[in-house]
Amino acid sequence: MKQSTRVAVGTLAIAALAAGGGYWSGQRQVPGDHDEAKPHAAVAAGEPARGTRKILYYRNPMGLPDNSPTPKKDPMGMDYIPVYEGEAGEAGSKQISISTDKIQKLGVKTEAASLRSLDRIVRAVGRIEPDERRQYAIAPKFEGYVERLQVNMTGQMVAKGQPLFEVYSPELISAQHEYALAKQGVQSLTNASGEARNGMQQLADASLMRLRNWDISEEQLRALAGAADTRRTLTFRSPVAGVVTEKKAVQGMRFMPGEVLYQVADLSTVWVIADIFEQDIGVVKAGAHARIKINAYPDKAFEGKVTYVYPTLKAETRSVPVRIELANPAMQLKPGMFAQVELAVAAQGQVVTAPSSAVIDSGTRQMVLVQVGEGRFEPRAVKLGARSDDRVELREGVREGEQLVVTANFLIDAESNLKAAVDGFAHPAPTDGR
Repeated sequence: MKQSTRVAVGTLAIAALAAGGGYWSGQRQVPGDHDEAKPHAAVAAGEPARGTRKILYYRNPMGLPDNSPTPKKDPMGMDYIPVYEGEAGEAGSKQISISTDKIQKLGVKTEAASLRSLDRIVRAVGRIEPDERRQYAIAPKFEGYVERLQVNMTGQMVAKGQPLFEVYSPELISAQHEYALAKQGVQSLTNASGEARNGMQQLADASLMRLRNWDISEEQLRALAGAADTRRTLTFRSPVAGVVTEKKAVQGMRFMPGEVLYQVADLSTVWVIADIFEQDIGVVKAGAHARIKINAYPDKAFEGKVTYVYPTLKAETRSVPVRIELANPAMQLKPGMFAQVELAVAAQGQVVTAPSSAVIDSGTRQMVLVQVGEGRFEPRAVKLGARSDDRVELREGVREGEQLVVTANFLIDAESNLKAAVDGFAHPAPTDGR
């Protein structure tokens, strides 16, 4: 028992001597070793050696806003990461710095903001409709019966003067008979007194006027006047070359005065009725140039002009119809077709413009990246105005001649946001943190 106690005491004494000797040897300065050890210790601590970039501060390895002016470790034992000069801007700087190599890899291109007269394009949908001024209704002004149909299909093309149908009317036969008797009376009173002859002539003229009021053509009147007997039927002809858009006449049917039996439309000119949204109607005027695309002819564009802006607004769509006239010599445009309409609206004067690709739109704000130097860009909030196909008006935020990033601006914005997140969303003044 005593022997075991002596062994334990001896072991503790040897351990204490070894620890003290190690401490003494570690504190001892060996001549010639001081100059070599110090640089190694500095490098191990993270300090820059000669000829390297200057370290601004050390950032938290987990991205926390805890920076330090000297090397240190976080609570998990991870070394703080040095931030070198040129890798981050000064605290509060709004500029983005990117190396030349990275600019080339991203494919960054710039273009100067310039003054231009910006033509705005207003887009709308429309439909093809017949020209209301070129639609004709064939409606007899007397009572009768449809005796025979010459054109018996809706949609049939007809020429001007082409027979449509023949009618029989007792009123028409009676009027013809009166006219024939009046003419015979005028001829029989050639040697009579002037008063009797004039009275018979007035009766003949009244009978002729009655036939003309029924829209009987002069050619038909001459045929009736030259015929020895009254004609049983009368032929109605198309007043214009066009398409039969409606046919109510049926062979043998009875019709009343004013009843429409045929409708013929001249489709050599058609209308496009386009619905313009309420916010755009203020810039659309009569005479504006229009470009129309039809789905049936995707490779062809039709040109026309706005001829009328309707004075009413459709409450259900909040749109105002406008009328565009189009020539249709080949009859390609059919009533009822849908149309895609583009109206070119000239801007008033010259304004500062930039390509549409220069604008970064987040939905709540719009900004551009302005090149302020080699590899340095400044984000600026802008206020947009009118737009064209490929350019946009910059009302505020940019002056004429400033270089704007037009390609890869989203990549620059994404990289700057990523760097800001890694750097703790900002670069606060370094703190000791010890």
